[in-house]
Amino acid sequence: MGNSGGTLTARSTGELHPLMRAAGFTGVDGTQTLADGWQVTDFADAERRSLANLVEKTGAPAVMVCFLDSDLGVVEALTPDGTGWKGLLNRQMADGYEIPLGKFPVEPAVAGALGGSAAAGLTPDEEAVRRTLTGSALFAEELSTTLLTALGVAGAGWPPVA
Repeated sequence: MGNSGGTLTARSTGELHPLMRAAGFTGVDGTQTLADGWQVTDFADAERRSLANLVEKTGAPAVMVCFLDSDLGVVEALTPDGTGWKGLLNRQMADGYEIPLGKFPVEPAVAGALGGSAAAGLTPDEEAVRRTLTGSALFAEELSTTLLTALGVAGAGWPPVA
């Protein structure tokens, strides 16, 4: 059991790769361009403050999901004003990774997701966000894409578009 990288979804007018590297992300590779300036980029690892550094550099909100063997996704989102939220994807797998569910309560994550999406000018779907944060899938990456759609990021449907 170990980390299998992650994805970063951010709004940016330019290429995210150099900004991500400068913010402390490593193994930055592949970008999927979505609607309205949103981009999804894969990474191998991130430093503790990588997300905050990137949001500061872009001046735009971002959602980071770190995957553990594709079984579990740890979600962290942040807006430029410093408002953020955390959640889990595939919560039922948390016990196998010794992650206490109490550190990732669902309702504060849903509220944070809705507020962060609205602040980013998106139209989130509250029930879809809640279902995604409490649901399960064979691969956490599927839930990650579903979460982006639920948050209102246009063009983020499953399967991902190249």
